[in-house]
Amino acid sequence: MPGQRRAKGQNLRVIGGRWRGRRLAFPAVEGLRPTPDRVRETLFNWLRPTLAGARCLDLYAGTGALGIEALSQGAGRCTFVERDPVIARALAANLELLGATDFELLRTDAALALDRRGDLFDMVFLDPPFNRGLIPTQLAELRASDRLADGALVYVEAEKTQTVDGAPGWRVLRGGTAGQVGFHLLEMDPS
Repeated sequence: MPGQRRAKGQNLRVIGGRWRGRRLAFPAVEGLRPTPDRVRETLFNWLRPTLAGARCLDLYAGTGALGIEALSQGAGRCTFVERDPVIARALAANLELLGATDFELLRTDAALALDRRGDLFDMVFLDPPFNRGLIPTQLAELRASDRLADGALVYVEAEKTQTVDGAPGWRVLRGGTAGQVGFHLLEMDPS
């Protein structure tokens, strides 16, 4: 409606790359939250040296903020996984609006997406719903999946109280907090 303000949190802004400054709308669904701008900026500063041409997996895509940012800033391809049909349709519409062609959108569960055969990933964005304790299980499933390329990086975003230090088979490279969000960049520990 003209003159009516949007509810806070129903859009996100691409922070860098070819789609920098583009605003994308997403549905007001409980628990759906894009990664904050400040956190995305920090993350993509960390990833910049390894992002060009990277094959990415946005495992709990939601708004697609992480995968879209990766594509905008030079990733070669991104597979988005989102099981909620309303959210997946909004994500597909936003990718179409941007003119993105270098992606795949899987409307399925994260575990099923890892079970299917396909490309290896250089980068995985793991941002599951908060307060469900999914991080340890997802890290174990990722490690066992044979879907990670040598040297793959995994970004984990969770509630600030969720720790990833000491996750079996993983080494934390960097991390930080912003408000109630904790964010970490991991790689597989070869030992």
